[in-house]
Amino acid sequence: MAGSYLYKDRESKYDYIAEVFDTLIVRDIRQKYRIRNVQLMDRIIDFLMDNVSNLCSARNITSTLRNLNEKIHHTTVGAYMQYLCNAFAFYKVRRYDIKGKKYLTSNDKYYLSDHTFRYAKLGTKNMDYGRILENMVAIELLRRGYEVYAGVLYKKEIDFVAIKRNEKIYIQVSDNISDEKTFEREVSVLLQIKDAYPKLIIARTNHDEYQYEGIRIVDIADWLLGK
Repeated sequence: MAGSYLYKDRESKYDYIAEVFDTLIVRDIRQKYRIRNVQLMDRIIDFLMDNVSNLCSARNITSTLRNLNEKIHHTTVGAYMQYLCNAFAFYKVRRYDIKGKKYLTSNDKYYLSDHTFRYAKLGTKNMDYGRILENMVAIELLRRGYEVYAGVLYKKEIDFVAIKRNEKIYIQVSDNISDEKTFEREVSVLLQIKDAYPKLIIARTNHDEYQYEGIRIVDIADWLLGK
């Protein structure tokens, strides 16, 4: 976040970012929608931040929070999640069945508008950098004007199906594909897609773009810079 560069030490940067989130997003939501259960809203925010790129729904969040002795209903949780999306704190990405060419109604993915909010609010404990990279790619795809969906093919997940007019790209995102098993997992599901639309793996490769059986493999820094 640009404003944090004015601060010299890391803690001051995080304090500033957390304040931006709490003031410009959370406080406005509480006021606009007259939120009574402030603690519930905070817990939903923490859950979504800690589960970016994971499949989730109002029902499974409700189930998790009930285990913490929260007396809530899934319709309330769903409403609070929608408020957060209306405020552009999070973006909801629907699932898309590639073979059946239809949208799926069960479970969605939620991506944080700026991944630094996650650092500032929750710290780096239990950080999954692969999911953080996926969050970055999701937001950048939206910024570039794509419709973004989470792909499903034969019960296997494809991180993104990005669509813009007649353009379509299938994308896998990984923190590290140097391990042979990880590389095989990422490419295998893309190779099962039989249409001719481009297929792309975005990862921290630290070297120039190359191809594997027609799949472009690009370093995430280069991709973000539009190279």
